[in-house]
Amino acid sequence: MYRDKFTLAGFEIILAVSAEEGHKFLSKEKPDLILLDILLPRENGITFLTKLRKNPETASIPVIAFSNFDDSLTKKEALSLGAKDYLIKTAYTPQEIIKKIKNYLLDENS
Repeated sequence: MYRDKFTLAGFEIILAVSAEEGHKFLSKEKPDLILLDILLPRENGITFLTKLRKNPETASIPVIAFSNFDDSLTKKEALSLGAKDYLIKTAYTPQEIIKKIKNYLLDENS
């Protein structure tokens, strides 16, 4: 659903269903923003974000954590690793998420 909504909003979407796919993509491309689920198979989003920040080539890519995992310690850790926000999927409509992403992208480009 989100992929379709984001595409209709004009975003170019690259979907990685695992951390491994995400790291592989990042070795070739540098997206404007990563929308990161915390609950991923094999490697969770916090581990992914930690590796992302340790790599000088990917450290500055903005990340928004976007998950249904509503845990205050995990949220605090994601934010301490430089996530711009930690959004709970069920707390926002797709249109609200799109608006937030557009605002983050505008902030990054200004």
